Amino acid sequence: MKRSFLQSKNSEEIWSIIHKLHVISSYSTNVLSLGLTCCQNGNEISSFLIVVFNDQVVAFAPNVPALYELHFGVPMAGAVISALNTRLDASTLALTLEQLEAKLIFVDYQFTDAVLKALDLLSQKKVNPPHLVVIPECDKSSSRDHKHIASDLDYNCLLEMGRDDFRIIRPNNECDPISVNYTSGSTGKPKGVVYSHRAAYLNSLAEIFRFDMRQMPVFLWTVDMFRCNGWCLTWAMAALGGTNICLRNVSAEVIFDAVSLHKVTHFCGPPAILNTIANAPARASSQSPFPCSVNVVVAGSLPNSEILTKVEGLGFNVYHGYGMTEALGPATIRPWKPESDSTFEIEQEEIRRREGLHNILLEGVDVKDPKTMESVPNDGKTIGEVMFRGNILMSGYLKSTEITQETLKGGWFHTGDLGVRHPNGYLQMKDRAKDIIISGGEAISTLEVEAVLLSHPKVSEAAVVGQPDALLNEVPCAFVKLKEGFGASAEEIIEFCGDQLPELMIPRTIVFGELPVNFSGKVQKFAMRETVNANTSLANC
Repeated sequence: MKRSFLQSKNSEEIWSIIHKLHVISSYSTNVLSLGLTCCQNGNEISSFLIVVFNDQVVAFAPNVPALYELHFGVPMAGAVISALNTRLDASTLALTLEQLEAKLIFVDYQFTDAVLKALDLLSQKKVNPPHLVVIPECDKSSSRDHKHIASDLDYNCLLEMGRDDFRIIRPNNECDPISVNYTSGSTGKPKGVVYSHRAAYLNSLAEIFRFDMRQMPVFLWTVDMFRCNGWCLTWAMAALGGTNICLRNVSAEVIFDAVSLHKVTHFCGPPAILNTIANAPARASSQSPFPCSVNVVVAGSLPNSEILTKVEGLGFNVYHGYGMTEALGPATIRPWKPESDSTFEIEQEEIRRREGLHNILLEGVDVKDPKTMESVPNDGKTIGEVMFRGNILMSGYLKSTEITQETLKGGWFHTGDLGVRHPNGYLQMKDRAKDIIISGGEAISTLEVEAVLLSHPKVSEAAVVGQPDALLNEVPCAFVKLKEGFGASAEEIIEFCGDQLPELMIPRTIVFGELPVNFSGKVQKFAMRETVNANTSLANC
């Protein structure tokens, strides 16, 4: 693997990992370099660090080259990789390490304090903590910069001790685990999701088709590798002999610099990345048009049409994905269809919010009645639960057999999302089953109400939950964060919604302020419901 350190115009750290895996003489040096790095990585993990088959190896790092390399070195050593969210606090990290029974943890130098606290908590509980290996700052030795760490294990030094003749430890069965990824915890406690070698392999191939990738693409790492192993694009990029631009921090300037300088073809992430691009400083956005086409895949609720139009106008092709950790990332991708170009703006927005068609390696995506397991009509109206079936799904939840069986009952993965099927085959997610509001016997999609709230020019963030009502059972209650420097009254927001929504869907109460989020940045609606239920007389505030 060939690494080269790059310095962007705004002094942000950017690394490029170049994988040329084609069997062509001009790329032979890089093929050898890739093999040596991964074999050295695997050799040291399995021998020097005494990790045995199926042991858990944790990585606690941002999108740096070492984390990418570990996605190859750990499986080569016969172990299971678990890349964890770097926003975890020490107590949550300690509980996660205990559940994983991790034998080894690779930690980036910027996050050593949190890890050391977590290891101390494990020791206090008489739990054997994992061995710690520090990933130093690029081209530096951690032993010099972090003398307070009681460990002689340094990532770069370990690589230098590796043997070129290391023999890869292959899985005994294609269904053996390759990784454990954790859910974001937006609906409760995060769960460990086990991926098999088979599922990861097939999903990596599926990504190539779904993301419209050609040979030797250039990928900008704006999606966290701790999210579904970077949506399995870690392995897909290597399969294509692509170039990986690794980012420690993501900003509009870094995105525009990388696209302009390195001819980036693809990047992915949450919808918030579109807001980052749309609100980029003039200096950064002036670099468009770009030297090549740039495809951006986002997964989650799309922002309003103003943001989408602005991002597209800057030269980005936006695709909408729908999925979850249990599906190894986005299970469906919504490509733009030619007919949408001729529709009115409101129709375009509606079409874009549909989730798309499933990929070629997923056996089935359906909307079913969870009680009868019958498919709902393709009428765009009848609500059912979105379900998946196929080879690119999780093996199950870590140490949670009962929850796994319940989630996979009937041979289908029950997403917990409610949706409809349109006549053209597209599905549209209406809401989480736990979030849907039943008002006067009618089902209200909180996502549809939130989409209207977010289209208000003064609203930055919005989330809607049900508020108890003696007559209607529940009515919508909106939590709203205004854009910096703007002010608005609850009456103004309610009137705005009244112009675009049926009376039943109009929020009765508006609560201004910060939205409660977890360590992943996901809005915690259960916390909002607790606030609403604890304040039955909650009024506009």
